Amino acid sequence: MDPGIQMINGIILLLASILLMSRGTTGEELCDSPLVSNLAPASFRSSSHLSNSHSAGFAKLNRREGAGGWSPLNSDRYQWLEVDLGGRTRITAVATQGRYGSSDWLTSYLLMFSDTGNNWKQYRQEDSIGSFPGNTNADSVVQHALQQPVLARYLRLVPLEWNPSGRIGLRLETYGCPYGSDVVGFDGASGLSYRPAPGLTPRAQDCVSLKFKTLRSSGTLLQALGADHSLTLELQRGQLRLLLRRGRRGSLPSSEAQRQASLGSLLDDQHWHHVTLERRHGHINLTVDKSALQLHDPAPLSRWEFEQLSVGTAPERSVHKGLSDGHFLGCLENLLYNDLNLVELLKHNSPQVTVLGNVTFSCPDPAVVAVTFSSPQSFLQLPGATASWPGALSAGLQFRTWNRAGLLLTFEIPQRGGVVWLYLSEARLHLQVHKAGRTLVELSTGSGLNDGQWHSVQLGSAQGRLTIAVDQEEGETAQARLAFPVTTGSHLFFGGCPAEETNQECRNPFNVFQGCMRLLTLENQLIDLIVVQQRLLGNYSHLYIDMCGIIDRCSPSHCEHGGRCSQSWRSFHCNCSNTGYRGATCHSPVFEASCEAYKHRGNSSGLYHVDLDGSGPIRAQLVYCNMTEEQTWLVIQHNNTERTRVAGSSGRSHHSAYFDYSAEEKQLMAIINQSEHCEQELSYHCRKSRLLNTPVGSPFSWWVGGPGAGGVQSYWGGAVPGSRQCSCGLEESCVDPMYYCNCDADRGEWASDSGLLTHKKSLPVRSLVLGDLHRAGSEAAYRVGPLRCHGDKNFWNAAFFDKETSYLHFPTFRAELSADISFLFKTTASSGVFLENLGIKDFIRIELSSSTEVLFSFDVGNGPLEVRVRAPRPLDDDRWHRVRAERNVKEASLSVDALPVATREAPDDGHVRLQLNSLLFIGGTASRQKGFRGCIRALRLNEETQDLEERARITPGVQPGCPGHCSSYGSLCRNQGRCVERSQGFTCDCGPSAYTGAFCHREVSAIFKSTTSARYSFREPYEQSRNASALSSSIYSEVTLRGEDISLSFRTRQSPALLLYVSSYYKEHLALLINKHDKLEVRYKLDGGRDAEVLRSRVRNLADGQLHTLVVHRHADAVAVQVDQNPREDFNLTADGEFNTIKALVLGRVSESDELDPELARLASLGFTGCLSVVQFNSISPLKAALLHPDTSPVAISGPLVQSQCGSSAPTNADAAENTHHLSDQSGSVNTGQPLVNSVRTDSALIGGVIAVVVFLTALGLAVVAVFLYRRKETYGNPEVKRTKAEDSPESPFTDQPDSHNIPSETAKEFFI
Repeated sequence: MDPGIQMINGIILLLASILLMSRGTTGEELCDSPLVSNLAPASFRSSSHLSNSHSAGFAKLNRREGAGGWSPLNSDRYQWLEVDLGGRTRITAVATQGRYGSSDWLTSYLLMFSDTGNNWKQYRQEDSIGSFPGNTNADSVVQHALQQPVLARYLRLVPLEWNPSGRIGLRLETYGCPYGSDVVGFDGASGLSYRPAPGLTPRAQDCVSLKFKTLRSSGTLLQALGADHSLTLELQRGQLRLLLRRGRRGSLPSSEAQRQASLGSLLDDQHWHHVTLERRHGHINLTVDKSALQLHDPAPLSRWEFEQLSVGTAPERSVHKGLSDGHFLGCLENLLYNDLNLVELLKHNSPQVTVLGNVTFSCPDPAVVAVTFSSPQSFLQLPGATASWPGALSAGLQFRTWNRAGLLLTFEIPQRGGVVWLYLSEARLHLQVHKAGRTLVELSTGSGLNDGQWHSVQLGSAQGRLTIAVDQEEGETAQARLAFPVTTGSHLFFGGCPAEETNQECRNPFNVFQGCMRLLTLENQLIDLIVVQQRLLGNYSHLYIDMCGIIDRCSPSHCEHGGRCSQSWRSFHCNCSNTGYRGATCHSPVFEASCEAYKHRGNSSGLYHVDLDGSGPIRAQLVYCNMTEEQTWLVIQHNNTERTRVAGSSGRSHHSAYFDYSAEEKQLMAIINQSEHCEQELSYHCRKSRLLNTPVGSPFSWWVGGPGAGGVQSYWGGAVPGSRQCSCGLEESCVDPMYYCNCDADRGEWASDSGLLTHKKSLPVRSLVLGDLHRAGSEAAYRVGPLRCHGDKNFWNAAFFDKETSYLHFPTFRAELSADISFLFKTTASSGVFLENLGIKDFIRIELSSSTEVLFSFDVGNGPLEVRVRAPRPLDDDRWHRVRAERNVKEASLSVDALPVATREAPDDGHVRLQLNSLLFIGGTASRQKGFRGCIRALRLNEETQDLEERARITPGVQPGCPGHCSSYGSLCRNQGRCVERSQGFTCDCGPSAYTGAFCHREVSAIFKSTTSARYSFREPYEQSRNASALSSSIYSEVTLRGEDISLSFRTRQSPALLLYVSSYYKEHLALLINKHDKLEVRYKLDGGRDAEVLRSRVRNLADGQLHTLVVHRHADAVAVQVDQNPREDFNLTADGEFNTIKALVLGRVSESDELDPELARLASLGFTGCLSVVQFNSISPLKAALLHPDTSPVAISGPLVQSQCGSSAPTNADAAENTHHLSDQSGSVNTGQPLVNSVRTDSALIGGVIAVVVFLTALGLAVVAVFLYRRKETYGNPEVKRTKAEDSPESPFTDQPDSHNIPSETAKEFFI
């Protein structure tokens, strides 16, 4: 054969095989054949038809027979069209069309399905959408693919809306494929059992799958029994419960040896539910319909060696407590155990399958007709019944609902003018008999009747006794005697009443009922609700008959993070108490994500909950945030952070210590990963105890650190991983240069190796092993400090957009059911889009719509929704502003800064899934219009930080980072502290302030004794300048003042007392003192040839031991004085307004009193006894210089000067935590002698920790007693009081006065402390 022909034939064969393979592989997947077009007219039914030519049989897509489609007699919401597909079918799509050549078409409809032609179930998209959009004209076809295929024989379409200019008109088609199954029915007393063939090799994974349907809320589906374990799947209250048991069969009468989990809800609705139970990879996965849960596979069940699998019954029910009380009543379909079809084995009489009782291969459906009261306008009216004997009444029903209140039944009492109301209130059943404006009888019974379960109610009246009963077999009953018989009038009303204009007999002072009813009886006769549906009996409105449309909105629960879900008929509610989260679905974290974030809210050091992943699964962790240093440290303690001594012992080869942290594993790893730097102190103090046995020996000691179980590490604190060295080895400073660790020199005197571990992948330290302790004389002590981390990688991650056309793009934002977006921005532009992501129709966008408004908009298929927050001040002020937007199935919310949160509720039964498919744009849009100009920082999407800086580095028009934080955070620097910009954040320079601390907020205070003196010296003039006749103004300008700003706080019981004294080289001075009348005096002597001018304040009782604040402001000859919150007092000096060549400022005792007048000299020699705080003289903080920087400041101190918190305005200082560090957080230096240890540890870390706590508490108690005695002594000896009052601001309150000091800037720079 010609090679070319051979090649062509080969290609043809290859193509044919590909086509066949394609058809073979996709034939099972494709399920889109038309199902209606070939059906006979008898397969169609409808509620009514306008004429024979409009009957249901003509409702086929694209057909023109008859009148061109189906139209009912009346166009209302009670019409329906039904199709019998001839057998159970997989339905994947539905298409509709209007009636040919007419103005009749549907614009929306409901889709119902059923296996038997009754007990219909509504198809819902996304678990909430109940309706389908229809047509816009009579000819076009609108097709909808079903998100989840339907398995049913009957299909029913219910019109909701239609062309307002026409009638209901319909042609339809459905698409799908045949569905085959093996069905088995159980009558409530039957079952089957499967025993595996002996000798089978256990499988690595096992699977049981089935479908079931039932009307009974309890019953055992299956039970698998092994020699020492069992597994049970059973229904209980309409939920599927999984029980795992350990122990030998028949030996476990208690529930202590079992684990259980529940899944699903409302499973007793006589519809098919799919169950899969799977063991794989050490877990057990249970799936019920769309809900799933995963359990850890217990060790006894790691291999499913079952001896027997029972279906429909539990052989060990009598042995094990907690199992349901009955066999399964209902049907199973496609029962598979691994690859075995057990129903198929049963059909073929396999000896492995045995039958108990009557098991059939069919599925009979009980003819129980339910009715759904879905709206506030729902009611059912039935004619009254004639009693079987005079004065008797019997009525009954079953109901299920989520609502706590609602009318069940009402009727008038004929000839008595009374009315009976049977209703729910507070989830209890109530009965009232009302007549002539008063209640004759009121009964109540039952509880928790809004649990979604079916509850039976029976109302009876006979022989003068009125009775109501709930769940008769196991429920409650209430009864009362009546003086007259209770009978029904001409009508009974269920659920509610007709509209008032058409109603003369029904009154409902209660809520309407929303839920389902079934098995309605009057005089023990069942009401045929199908006859009611056909309008042949009674009347109704807004009902769905032959279906129960109840939905469990809490299964699966949309409440996150352990929020508790409750529901009503229309909605659900999440209780977020004690979860650490808030919002409609408990999604948004209450706590900040880092210590850095707390600091930038203005918080001080202390304990805080930190939620590291926001709305993610990691729980918030309580940590200590240390904000006293330039870096903000997050500190995690463990069970033994004290230095622990270990004595040598010849009986053991090594000592081990294990460290348990206050945080969980996930929290630890998140802290380390999100921090820029982490460290942990590791120290070893030794005497004749070698450490790493450097340079060549095997290590005697090591530690384990890192994630999970950690890895063995053989380097020490201060060294680098893999080096097998200590810090002295790297620095070449070991006591013996032959070794890489001080302790390896093996000397008889004490030595130490310590340093910080900073390699994040090796942190935290999990355990420690010390090995060289068995020799005589060996001694050691170790310390593993707390884990300390600083630097939030996410908080300062920022990008700057300098043009409207610039943007960053990221992958599509995946947030179908829940989306939260948070970021900070600053800008000078009045508008711009922060974020945008588009889908085919859906979208989500956040933008600055105007200078005072942020807009959050989105569309999930219900039309665009907008949430707006309007600010009272412009947002384009180049300051940082925080935005947080959240959208979930219940609502959307938007918050900006601390403004009130704006919310929009999601529409009832609307679309809930946000479907996006484009790139996510940050700082711009896909159209490159309305872009944002400014900075965006800390962007988190569903609490995942987006690395803006990384993208900005490779994107033109966008710059990484964003400077200028002081414009937003500068106000956190208090008390004249100065904000200093940093590349990531800011710091407060407290040099110009009399305060200290992270935000210059902590007062600097000291206790003064009568002999205490703190002298601050100003710059001395040149020697030659002391001749006044030769003075040059340029020389003296830096120490000549035309004004002062003085502020300080004090408390004392001494009077008179000198508070502050300033001297001059020209015999001039300034003094602040308390006179003998307990009043303030300000003495100015600005002319050496004249007496001092005394300015006396009218404020009394300044020597009362309370905290007082004093502010003095002078400009030239005008002096203003304010004490505490008293009115300002103004004075005028007569002398020249210049204070020439100031020399020194003295607090406390003044030793140089030659130039003072006798009275002031006597007072100066007495000194000051009490507390001085936050002393400020112009730009000088002399007390702060004396206490914090005595070695670098021009300060001379004599006598005792003790730093204290005596200047605190409250008995306990809120910021005292900054001065109180955990003992284990103090490293300190260790000399070459024996190290000081806080506890002696010879066994375990636990004992040492307990001892440390006891010692610490004892020491704390002694310290409290000592402080009390000390303060008590001070109160009587040098009167100091303990009572305080609110502290006033030390800053000058006279902001309307010009700044009057002439001290030059270089002097201020030199002496700023």
